This record gives sequence, structure tokens and C-alpha cells, in this order.
Amino acid sequence: LHKTMYVLFLLFQILGAVILGFGIWILADKTSFIAVLQMSSPSLKTGAYILIGVGALTMLMGFLGCLGAVNEIRCLLGLYFTCLMLILLTQIAAALVIYFQKETLKVELSDIVVDLIEDYDPSNEDKRNLQDAWDYVQTQIACCGWTGAKEWENNEILRNKSNTEYPCSCSNRSKDLVEGRGFCVLDDPVNGTATYADWPVHEQGCMDGVEQWLKDNLGIILGVCTGVAVIELLGMILSISLCKNIHSEDYTKVPKS
Repeated sequence: LHKTMYVLFLLFQILGAVILGFGIWILADKTSFIAVLQMSSPSLKTGAYILIGVGALTMLMGFLGCLGAVNEIRCLLGLYFTCLMLILLTQIAAALVIYFQKETLKVELSDIVVDLIEDYDPSNEDKRNLQDAWDYVQTQIACCGWTGAKEWENNEILRNKSNTEYPCSCSNRSKDLVEGRGFCVLDDPVNGTATYADWPVHEQGCMDGVEQWLKDNLGIILGVCTGVAVIELLGMILSISLCKNIHSEDYTKVPKS
């Protein structure tokens, strides 16, 4: 039993490090869709700090649990069990919130991206990282806008230029992707105001690409979450078993009258 506990405590050290690293990655990432979300949505940034806290707590609990098992300290094992239960309940609550609020989250996500597109300005250095992250998303997924390129017609700069320019990161031509950011000028002049249909850009919106990525990786995400939950349950069961075992040994050591 002790050996099994040591293995689980080691797994929790690794698990805690992974969760901690994931939270730090969300805060540090500047070139992906995660960067767009964390720079635009306070809730994701808060979630990243929570992940860092949970990761650090998991590592600490692994250490305290191992210490409790080695020295047969019941209070440390009890603390380990309690913290594991709280972490597991938090994960279940978070999963339920995401599941039941997915439509609300989807609308919030759409609003974030639409506002970003409307306010996109390559000369605005204050939002440079955020805009570069969105350009990266459009380039990597080969998409344009959230639901489609038409959303870019609402951009103030493009509207003032009669839509004779278009976002370079949306382009389906390799020469435009060399720059990868800002606006490119139409090769063939258009009489009057141009529309997104005149732009050499991808037709697919990024929403479809992001949803497809989630579908493709849903099995991996669910598998990891299930594995984490199983490890936590095993840790809880074994810590209680060891705690009871220590309690029984204490009674056997009492001298008989």
C-alpha cells in the first residue's frame, strides 16, 4: 500500500507541474487563439491564475501526502484527502459551468473577436500583441473573420478606404502572407466601393476552424480530464486506507492489561 501511495504522490507532483505549466503558458502565450482570449477576456486570465494556484496546491499536497505516508502522520494524510476532494469538486463544478454555459461563452467569444476586428489598427502599438495574435490565428487556420470575411467590412480603416484594402493575414496568396499583418492593397482597382467579395481572401470564418480543432482534440481533452479524475479518486481512496491502517496499528501497540 505504501509503495502505491508513493507512486501516486509522484504522479501528483507531475500532474501539479503540468497544470502549473499550462496556467503559465496561457498567460505567456502571445501568438495563438489562447492569446486573443486571455488578452481580451478577464475571465480566461482569472482562469489561468486559478490553474497556477491549483497546480501549485497539487504539488504541495503531493509532498505533504508523501511526508504523511513516510512518517505515518494521520493529520497530513487527512489534509491530503480533503484537498484532493476539494480539487476534484472544483473540477466537476467548472466542467458543469462550461457545459451549461457553453452558448453564453460562445456569444461572449464572438463579441470579443468582432470587436477586435472592428477596432483593428496596425498603427496602434498598445494593441499590437493582441492584433498580431489574431493575425496568427487567421494565417494558421486559413480563415477570415469570425463567421466570415464580411465582418472586416465593419473595420473603420477599411471602410474609410472604400474597402480597396483587405487584411493581409486573411489572404489566400502567399505573397501577402510574407507580411502577415496589417492591410494589403487590391491589385485590380475597383470603381467605387469594393466589397469582401473582391478581396483575395479565405471564405471560411475562424469560428468553424476553432470548432473543428476542438472536435478533433475532444477525445484527447476528455481522456486527460478522465485520467486526472481517476488518479485523484485513487489518491483519496488510498490515503483513507492508509489512514485507517495507521489507526489500527496504533491500537495494536496499546499494551494489554
